Amino acid sequence: MDAGESIMLDGRLDEDVWMRAVPATNLRQMEPDNGEPATEQTEVRIVYSADNLYIGATMFDSAPDKLIFYQMGRDGNLPADDKFQWVIDTFLDGRTAYWFEMNPLGSMADALRSNSMNNRQWDGIWNARSTRSDIGWTLEIEIPFRTLNFDPNGDTWGFNFSRTIARKNEDNLWMGWPRNQGLNRLSNTGRLTGIRNVTQGHGLDVKPYLAGTSESFPGRGDTRVTNDAQVGADVFYNVTPGLRANLTVNTDFAQAEVDQRQVNLTRFSLLFPEKRDFFLDGTMFFDFASAAEPADGDRAVRDAGPDLIPFFSRRIGLDARNTPQRINVGSKLTGQVGTYDVGVLQVQTGEEDEAIAEDFAVVRIKRRVMQQSYVGGLYTMRHAREGGIETRQTVGADVGLSTSTFRESKNLVANGFLLNAPNPAAPGKSLAFGGSVSYPNDPVNLTLDYMEVQDNYDAAVGFTRRTGFRKIQPRVSFAPRPRQHPWIRRLNFGGNLDWRLDPDTNQLLTRVIDITALQIDTHADDSIQVQVIPTYELVEEDFRIAPGVTLPVGRGYSFTRYRVQGSTANRRPIAVSPQVEWGSFFSGDRLRLGMTVNFRAAPGQMFTFANEWNRVSLAEGQFYTRLYRVIAETQINPRISLVNNVQYDSQSAVVGWQSRFRWILTPGNDLYLVYIRNWLDDPLENRFYTLDRRLSLKALYTHRF
Repeated sequence: MDAGESIMLDGRLDEDVWMRAVPATNLRQMEPDNGEPATEQTEVRIVYSADNLYIGATMFDSAPDKLIFYQMGRDGNLPADDKFQWVIDTFLDGRTAYWFEMNPLGSMADALRSNSMNNRQWDGIWNARSTRSDIGWTLEIEIPFRTLNFDPNGDTWGFNFSRTIARKNEDNLWMGWPRNQGLNRLSNTGRLTGIRNVTQGHGLDVKPYLAGTSESFPGRGDTRVTNDAQVGADVFYNVTPGLRANLTVNTDFAQAEVDQRQVNLTRFSLLFPEKRDFFLDGTMFFDFASAAEPADGDRAVRDAGPDLIPFFSRRIGLDARNTPQRINVGSKLTGQVGTYDVGVLQVQTGEEDEAIAEDFAVVRIKRRVMQQSYVGGLYTMRHAREGGIETRQTVGADVGLSTSTFRESKNLVANGFLLNAPNPAAPGKSLAFGGSVSYPNDPVNLTLDYMEVQDNYDAAVGFTRRTGFRKIQPRVSFAPRPRQHPWIRRLNFGGNLDWRLDPDTNQLLTRVIDITALQIDTHADDSIQVQVIPTYELVEEDFRIAPGVTLPVGRGYSFTRYRVQGSTANRRPIAVSPQVEWGSFFSGDRLRLGMTVNFRAAPGQMFTFANEWNRVSLAEGQFYTRLYRVIAETQINPRISLVNNVQYDSQSAVVGWQSRFRWILTPGNDLYLVYIRNWLDDPLENRFYTLDRRLSLKALYTHRF
């Protein structure tokens, strides 16, 4: 931009500078007709000033009255909407990028992306406006350079974008349109050149907050109403343009969303994701090979989550019941130094109720090698400042090898890791190690995973689903696309064998064969899937699966489950996802019914109804489980939203309600009003009574120097 020029964000692209910018265009289809030109034209223009990067995107549409848009809220998912997505690889390393997404209503979402992680909880400071007209829809976007980390000596960034035309179920890309590539394969971005003489200012952001809380715990023996006010702050400083330091004092997470309840009928712990901002920022600099998302995109494996995460931030500041614990101070350093990715974390928690005061430290370093690979190391420490508890430490090393040019244009991914996490109470057998080789391509997808976790492995700042096993897990899928079929777009057939042995005796512990007998995806974006799941499970210790129902130690069970599930297209005002599962289960049988209904009443008015019902009949006894969830979202505009989330599950017998109001005054300046209340279902008195309630008001302000 010339000196003195400015852009007023209104979504109209009517400033002279837009007329001078040469657009990127000529997108090609990834779906449905791979490689063919997009059916609707898209033009993307990019200009910049010393302080900001501007993107102007025009999505021409021959039927603008048929655009589909429901979501308005910040960071809302857009499974149903027309949308425009883009990625910016500021280091041009083909490994990490900033990801953004918008729809015709101006809904804004962003994330930090790497080859093994997608952190949608990251909230960058940027601004945008949208307009709709008789030619289609237009976006005008402003991203401050202060929001991005980048190499000041480089004038070229990676850039790519995609457009989804929802009514046609059509996905188009600028670069990387082959089906085994896509927007997430960062090595296939285009080039944004000529970025010079830009500034991050002083690289200092100060983010103070003021919070007021009123709470009581009548169902937990404390009927008093306690009112409290507190002040804290986050300070962010760019040590270099690629390295960011963060200091947090008197940290508060009142605005964090509640966990989604799950039914657990297994012998092992469930994984709940991190939702607190301080720990989410820069997450990708702490990822480790054992916790990487499956390269083959296997949905069942991804949804179950990894078995082994050596650093899991929910171990900090949350007690065994996931009750927040006071964090006195925390610091973090994340970014890139030369050819190294660096993540350093230090947190001090305070004594609170039954939780002791502790110090936590994490150091993660990765050395980038070749185009898409790395070698790395990890260290974690957990130290109790009182009580005579021994300090617990974990050390590890990993390697990740990846290429997108195998057999010219195919993906090939391999990794390996070794961890040592000694348990002070049980020395020896404290190792965990494993590796994976994956060929994630279309239409053939192959993966082989291996992992061994010894009996006394004890990562005090990690998540470990189980110990004392050796896992061998091959997976294969084949997804052909019938040519010119009137309604079938893709078929899928696959198998996933999870085979676990005792590492000392080679005794079979678990064998799960998950067979996808048939999956049909239609051009209309409807889907149906049929699975058969033969299973063997050895109960290694008494398993209390429900009150009064215990499976005895030492017995092995063979059983087979059958599952049929489907989903209708999200672009419809009402979308349903039913599931039925039946068959034998341990010493008896189990029937599971599930249903999720998404009702999009109007733009900004969305409702989700979900339930899961289980009837389990075993030789040891019969029981039922129920889970219900209702989420109501009201969005006045892209900056003001109200979300109500009500959940009940029969395993805890607790009804939980969170009402969360957010007002984005300007990007980086937010006001939250959050109300949480929990009721316990008391079967003896046949009524619900209040366990606890909490009302929080929090104001956040960001000042950039």
